Amino acid sequence: MAVVEIRDLSKSYGKVEALKGVTFDIGAGVTGLLGPNGAGKSTLLLCVLGLLEGWHGQVSVLGLDARAEGREVRRRVGFMPEADCYLPEMSGIQAVRHLGRLGGLPRAEALRRAHEVLWHVGLGEAVYREIREYSVGMRQRFKLAQALVHDPEVLFLDEPLGGLDPVGRDELLDLVRDLAQGHGKHVVWSSHILPEVQKVANQVVILEQGLFRGIAELGEPSTEGSVWLAEVEGDDRVFRQRLEMRGARLASAGQEAGAALWGRRSLRIELEGEDVPRQVYAAAIDSGVRVRRLSRDRESLETVFHRLLDHREETR
Repeated sequence: MAVVEIRDLSKSYGKVEALKGVTFDIGAGVTGLLGPNGAGKSTLLLCVLGLLEGWHGQVSVLGLDARAEGREVRRRVGFMPEADCYLPEMSGIQAVRHLGRLGGLPRAEALRRAHEVLWHVGLGEAVYREIREYSVGMRQRFKLAQALVHDPEVLFLDEPLGGLDPVGRDELLDLVRDLAQGHGKHVVWSSHILPEVQKVANQVVILEQGLFRGIAELGEPSTEGSVWLAEVEGDDRVFRQRLEMRGARLASAGQEAGAALWGRRSLRIELEGEDVPRQVYAAAIDSGVRVRRLSRDRESLETVFHRLLDHREETR
């Protein structure tokens, strides 16, 4: 069963069509809801959660009708909004406990869960400070905690990394990855930034101008030939020649930080054959270079994004 099923969903604000009859399913795991600003991502989440009126179509979450069973849907999901929404004079623990109570938890259980999730997201002793004193990063962690307090099955995150510095972004990405892989949560992650989605999502849904543009699985090996990434050390000119003699097509690839300092180069190798690694290592031995790393190339999210949009242009 799909986690979320959307059929012919439309929503307008006056004359502006925010969603134009989108239809797709969201499966288990982490799904990136991807698209530029104004694509309709936030509107779609609010429709699914029953927080907007006047939309048309059919939506179900965990098999529940979002319109007819909205209260039960909201009991079983958590939502981390893009915009801040809290009572600033409340402390973190007071606010999350209160939201737990609104979610149906008994008083003692709401307090226990509030402490548990605030500690899990890394707020520590700051839970007793008023929220208005929180930094941007702390407020993002607080919003994640309030989405988790009632132990939902599905999390909807709207631009969760907004305003965070690089360290804070990595820490929150690790939290989301742990929630999905370690705690079995289904996550729908709305974003317009490709690299952050690439790090956590196993599939992406692409929206543009209120239209559904496609859905793709991430992390699967490229199906266009046998494509590999190699990191080599030494003079690679002869190495390249040996591979080209075997019919390979070569291109430079992006390097990890520090690789250049060690005199290493990254190559993208497209070569047909049953045992490509053997051919690569044989060419390395013949040319006197060392292959420090060899792995299958995997289709990047940027490639997926442009492929789907290019397909849209071709079918217009």
